[in-house]
Amino acid sequence: MVNLPLPPLALHATHGGIWVAERDGPTRAVSRGEAIALAAERPLVMLNTPLVGQRLGYAEINGLDLLELFAFLHPARFAVPTPAGMARALGLEPPADDPSATATLLACADKLLAVAEGDWPERHGAWDVAHALGRLRWPWAQALIQRMTEPERTERGLFSKLPEWEEVAPRQAPRSVSIGEADAVERLDALTGQGAETRPGQRAYAAAVAKAFAPRMAEGRPRVMLAEAGTGIGKTLGYLAPAGLWAERAEGTVWISTYTRALQRQLDRETERLFPDPVVRRQKVAVRKGRENYLCLLNLEDALFGGFQGRAAVLAQLVARWAAYTRDGDMVGGDLPGWLPTLFRRAGATALTDRRGECVYAGCPHYRRCFIEHSVRRAEEADIVIANHALVMLLAERRREEGRALGRIVFDEGHHLFDAADSTFSSALTGQEAIELRRWIIGPERASRGRRRGLSARLADVVSYDEAGALALDAVVQGAQALVGDGWLGRIGEGLPLGPIEKLLAAVRGAVLARATAADAGYGIETEAIALDGATIEAAGEAASALEQLMRPMVALSGRLLAVMEEAPDWLDGPARARIEGAAAGLGTRARMIAGWLALLGRLGGEVDPDYVDWLAVDRIEGREFDIGLHRHWLDPGRPLASTVLAPAHGVLVTSATLTGAATSPEAGWARAEARAGTRHLDTSVERFAAVSPFDYAKAAEVLVVTDLKRGDLPQLAHAYARLIEAAKGGTLGLFTAIARLKAVYARIADHLAREGLPLYAQHVDPIDTGTLVDIFRDDPRASLLGTDALRDGIDVPGHSLRLVVMEQVPWPRPNVLHAARRAAGGGSAYDDEVVRARLAQAFGRLIRRGDDRGRFVLLSSATPSRLLDAFPPGVRVRRVTLDEAVAAVASGLPTAGPIGHQPAEVGSGEVA
Repeated sequence: MVNLPLPPLALHATHGGIWVAERDGPTRAVSRGEAIALAAERPLVMLNTPLVGQRLGYAEINGLDLLELFAFLHPARFAVPTPAGMARALGLEPPADDPSATATLLACADKLLAVAEGDWPERHGAWDVAHALGRLRWPWAQALIQRMTEPERTERGLFSKLPEWEEVAPRQAPRSVSIGEADAVERLDALTGQGAETRPGQRAYAAAVAKAFAPRMAEGRPRVMLAEAGTGIGKTLGYLAPAGLWAERAEGTVWISTYTRALQRQLDRETERLFPDPVVRRQKVAVRKGRENYLCLLNLEDALFGGFQGRAAVLAQLVARWAAYTRDGDMVGGDLPGWLPTLFRRAGATALTDRRGECVYAGCPHYRRCFIEHSVRRAEEADIVIANHALVMLLAERRREEGRALGRIVFDEGHHLFDAADSTFSSALTGQEAIELRRWIIGPERASRGRRRGLSARLADVVSYDEAGALALDAVVQGAQALVGDGWLGRIGEGLPLGPIEKLLAAVRGAVLARATAADAGYGIETEAIALDGATIEAAGEAASALEQLMRPMVALSGRLLAVMEEAPDWLDGPARARIEGAAAGLGTRARMIAGWLALLGRLGGEVDPDYVDWLAVDRIEGREFDIGLHRHWLDPGRPLASTVLAPAHGVLVTSATLTGAATSPEAGWARAEARAGTRHLDTSVERFAAVSPFDYAKAAEVLVVTDLKRGDLPQLAHAYARLIEAAKGGTLGLFTAIARLKAVYARIADHLAREGLPLYAQHVDPIDTGTLVDIFRDDPRASLLGTDALRDGIDVPGHSLRLVVMEQVPWPRPNVLHAARRAAGGGSAYDDEVVRARLAQAFGRLIRRGDDRGRFVLLSSATPSRLLDAFPPGVRVRRVTLDEAVAAVASGLPTAGPIGHQPAEVGSGEVA
């Protein structure tokens, strides 16, 4: 057998140093300059090239990236993107330190290239993609082609290989059944299996939440249950048991909604208990996400055949490999490794999804194979549908109008319902929103690549058949000319706006900047939409007139489309009908958006509507403006949540480990839960249930409040983080309230910690997606991770990998216009305290995830009010200490875990020593 050449050198760079390993030679430390020079001379084996480039301070570095090779050979598989993670994924011995990690990279390259010489599960399609990548000069291409065997027969291409969906009869309305408490517990026992530990709290929870699946009392009066289940109760299986039983007996669908992708993945795994057979499970369980999460096959086809160039074209080929093996085409949180798009920086990953609502539905040649359509149809037939809060709210609104309300809904992570509703039911007339609407209507206006099509192209057959529809379409296109166009932000900055909407945004910008303070420099700024000058009011009136002239023909066109479908001409086959329905739905959604804009503009200069909060904003990143607009939010988003989502349902369960938000009393906690879940606006009784955590927090955890750090002293803050991480020997989650401080601390301590063998990663700094950062952190007990809000809630890192949580200060709410309005309506400082208690409880919840977890929570804020310390679980010891004392406590080891068992419910505060 011919000995094929292998890559001779590998490069590994961390904050602790830079090393080069030679095949059959030594591993040596090199300088940044030498490493960059070597990489310029020849392709070097690396792992995560953008991260290596960041460590070297040379972003344009290229090489033989092991992650790209892994993605080619094993699409739809995941490996932790570190030398140790890759080694484990390939069955190799993980390296002991950074120098040996460099040699491990060569061993991983050898192991992966050897795969190509044989017959591996994902071989189909690899030959053609390898040659396509060779034409793109992908560094791994020739090594792969030399090793692979050409298929005996021409292989089917991706677009012919993917399965097609088939139309099925609509599912009948579910039967009216109730689930008894004993039945729910019996099903729970079946799910947990014989010999499993008896968990009284979980059994009581399953019995209680079964009530949410009983038939509703009357129209508009659903069965509603608020259930708080402390960490460790096992609430997921606790509600899956009655949910699965109800779906089975009633032959209906239960929608389970989450706020975070991490919980969606966990739920997807837990449903294996309900349906162990993978074939049955695929029929019974569906994960439903927004269209923007899925690969668009038409966009991919365009990218593969000339739409993408350079590195973006390489990404398209690797995504095509993945598309042939993916479970469901989900590019965001599915089986596409989160690190793959980040390897290509900004080179086109988002362009492969439908993020602009430009789908042509049945007009697409891949419509019958579309991942999105597959997802929609599986959800229609499934017993259990897993989705996110925002999508469930949007679908509930749409189905209510269609007379097909979502009947049974479980909102897990229910403490986030308020935030999800706040975003979903808001309105924003901004430059970015307006230009997207213009592009959706008009399509490409200049020479441009890609497949974007305007309404005229999508509805050509309709307008040729229906004269009234043609006139309405012409009016819509004409009206869209008033919206902002390409280059709008530059024209406004130069004082040369075009058209009524750009002139309005210019007036908004002037008003915001006039009221700005020096403290706003470099950051997004906003101001209340009150006491505006005459020029701004006049510009708003002209913009409103232009929007009305656009909305009227949009409504008319939508009506004509519906009329054409009712007339059912000979040419209106199934695909054409689906395309017209899609266009009508898109017109309806956008007409409602414009109606929201008109309502917002109509109150400028008039009386304040007490139900809403309106403001003007200029959005900036590091001093650079990227959007301008007017914003409207409900003062209490629980109102539209209740009327749109909850009231039309038959049964709703809202559950969370922190539903009551660590309130000062049980009644105050439940009142807060009802307010934030919107249930107080329902004309129905609301059931309550609470099960306290079985964990002995008093023995498993400790809270330390550091008292001798000067507020605003960044060097001192960074020093504190470094000492605490060293004392814990890694395993630290650092939480920040401001990205700027996070970046400053990271820059000061990352090198020092790395030299101590303690790798540090950071959200907003490392070119890695958040989900992958958490995977890296979970995989390495000596690693630490810095982050902001996304890491404070919704991540699950049980075990020794997370043993210390450090917060840089009390997480007070950001003092913006919206918060000020809600604070005034919610009791002033008491409202602030509620928010802070909830955030502290959520952050502490990252620390203890299972019975044998132990750790400390450190708050670096000497001015922490004692009244907020009851946010922590009852019995947890809280001590005010100096930094030296905190470091000594952390270095002394973890608290001794006490016995784990279900404890009776109690309400109290942490002991302050």
